[in-house]
Amino acid sequence: MSGAVDLSGLKERATAPPPSPPAAGGGTDAGGTGLAPIVEVTEATFEDEVLRRSTQVPVVVDLWATWCEPCKQLSPTLEKLAREAGGSWVLAKVDVDANPRIAQAFGVQSVPTVVAIAGGQPLADFQGAQPEAQIRQWLAAIEQATAGKLSGPPAGGEEPQPEPEDPRLSAAEAALDEGDLAGAEAAYQAVLDAEPSHPEATAALRQVRFLARVQDIGPDAVAKADADRTDVDAQFLAADAELYAQEPEAAFSRLIGVIARTAGEDKDRARTRLLELFELFDPAEPVVVQARRKLASALY
Repeated sequence: MSGAVDLSGLKERATAPPPSPPAAGGGTDAGGTGLAPIVEVTEATFEDEVLRRSTQVPVVVDLWATWCEPCKQLSPTLEKLAREAGGSWVLAKVDVDANPRIAQAFGVQSVPTVVAIAGGQPLADFQGAQPEAQIRQWLAAIEQATAGKLSGPPAGGEEPQPEPEDPRLSAAEAALDEGDLAGAEAAYQAVLDAEPSHPEATAALRQVRFLARVQDIGPDAVAKADADRTDVDAQFLAADAELYAQEPEAAFSRLIGVIARTAGEDKDRARTRLLELFELFDPAEPVVVQARRKLASALY
């Protein structure tokens, strides 16, 4: 729902690697591996170009900015080394000003920041411009650590074939596209009845149930809750309305406020509702991490 980058769910979602993109600047793939050595990455392409790609080879993410002088020293060195590597690893360039959510997901404090991703997970990183010799050593350590643990680039430049879609999920998504929330819920539940730990169906079912819950919330829900802060049910409706309006921080803060000023059953209900809202997000989302800290303070 937040649209932020999800690093934790890669292994469940990355069922098929994407087609090989063209190299940055219109170049071709190096060494006949089928992988472009350098790619420009945006928030829209991050999952394919970085997370999915990192199941094949290590992906080195260069987080830079146009105003950053050290970046102008480091980036050309990384590009040179990426071309030399011939596709054994891929350099993914990210302009942090144009793609702030990627920078936020990595917790970037300064640029340049370089992060190596393998199997969808951060493996190592460094900040600031570094000498070429030191970067070579760092890259060698990355390649050694991942040797034999990734699938490798497509042989002979062949395009990998995507796995067939799960017809059960396709049916659920079709119902959702048609606005049939009850049908989508039933379809996702059927998947979970057969596979209780199915990650995509679990996440989708939570989303669908939330969407169904907010359908009847009135436009004045937040105003009513603000007018009577002792009405716990009104606070629940207002939090749902705020979350649906893409204001998760407001929704979380509202429920944490209820937890802090209530006791007994109302406190337990508010905590349960807040945890349910957390489940709609990647647990690594900064807004969720911050809210969990505030929740701990409210509870103890």
